[in-house]
Amino acid sequence: MNEPNLAQIRAFRLRAHHLDRTYAYEDIPEAVGACGMQNTPPGAWENALYHRIPSCSLVQMEQLLYGDPKSLENSGSPKASETGRMLLQAWSLRGAPFVFPVSESGAFLSALIPQTDEPWIYTRGITLALDYLGMEMEPLLELLKQVMIRLDNAVITGKNSLDQTLAEWMLPLLPKEKQALWNQPFMYGEPDSQTVGGAVVSFLLRPCAFCGLVVFGRRLPEGPSFTSFRNWLGGSLPLNETARKEAQKALVRKYLHCYGPAVPAMFADWLGCSKEQARRLWAAVSEEMEEVRVCGKKAWILASDHDSLFSVPDFSRPLLLLNGYDPYLDQRDRAVLQPDRTLQRKIWRTVSNPGAVIFQGKVIGIWTSRKKGSGLDVEVTLWKDAEGKLSEEAALFRELSGMVEEWSAFRGLSVRGIRIF
Repeated sequence: MNEPNLAQIRAFRLRAHHLDRTYAYEDIPEAVGACGMQNTPPGAWENALYHRIPSCSLVQMEQLLYGDPKSLENSGSPKASETGRMLLQAWSLRGAPFVFPVSESGAFLSALIPQTDEPWIYTRGITLALDYLGMEMEPLLELLKQVMIRLDNAVITGKNSLDQTLAEWMLPLLPKEKQALWNQPFMYGEPDSQTVGGAVVSFLLRPCAFCGLVVFGRRLPEGPSFTSFRNWLGGSLPLNETARKEAQKALVRKYLHCYGPAVPAMFADWLGCSKEQARRLWAAVSEEMEEVRVCGKKAWILASDHDSLFSVPDFSRPLLLLNGYDPYLDQRDRAVLQPDRTLQRKIWRTVSNPGAVIFQGKVIGIWTSRKKGSGLDVEVTLWKDAEGKLSEEAALFRELSGMVEEWSAFRGLSVRGIRIF
């Protein structure tokens, strides 16, 4: 037998994502590090961790990310770095901000560094600015790396301020005939607040992040702050060949464990990288893979996951209320979560994905919340359950209402009203 059914795949992925039951506080590193947690929109990673480890409060999450050694010690936290920071936020997969364990920084940063003949992730949009300047990307990246060292002794608040400050630091290093163009307002986006140089820097920050040159610091009332990996954690990101190869293997294993059965194209989409880079990374772990079939088509899993995937599905935590952008919803074979393409478009939108109601691993509805003062108005839309496995309507309403109330309390808010359609 080498073709798991959809129920087995869903149950397997729920376990890998730590959603098959509620986990304990000491499981935080494993839960966050399973495949990282996206933090766009801001707060998405907190919601994701809550759904796995509801005993972890917002204050504790802030301590784990920003550091407070005394508080961490008193709260019985998992082992943290000497700075008191067990978790780190940096630009990672698809160029998006992700939160992951400090101890696994290589898998979420240096593993994404491409080879010479491969493009960098999230840099396609830089072309317009480069054409205007009449310059190539790689020389500009090298100049930016030269000035990034100044972040070892600096913290900059606000993304636009970071872009413009770094652009100013680069200016003296540019050819004189390019300096005036560098300072011109950027022709797209927000020309009143961003120069051409600032736009170039904005795209190049992702490669710099993968090299451990910039990370997120504390989120302040006026916006996020930024500094270097070294300044934030007290040490450098290992970039030697051996460390990078091990980090690359770890990244592929994470993907297959959380999203297998899968194929290289799905992996490339998840990373936001080129097909060439995805195939190279995939090949590094090919000896650890096992071929299976999904709906008659070839796919791969880690051989070590065979027994887990083909076990009898266990849905002892059948109903889940996940927020948008949860890692579980980041599956690239979306038909596994919801086969109806019309409904898929309601789950995964161009912007502002709603939350998802999950029953036995399948998306059976969506939910949204609207904040008014310290209260929330919540709407839940359930789709017809073809399998007829849901509880009777009144019991389902009570269970969903309880989940909404608990999540709202976690966010420090109250529920004004809940409507279920």
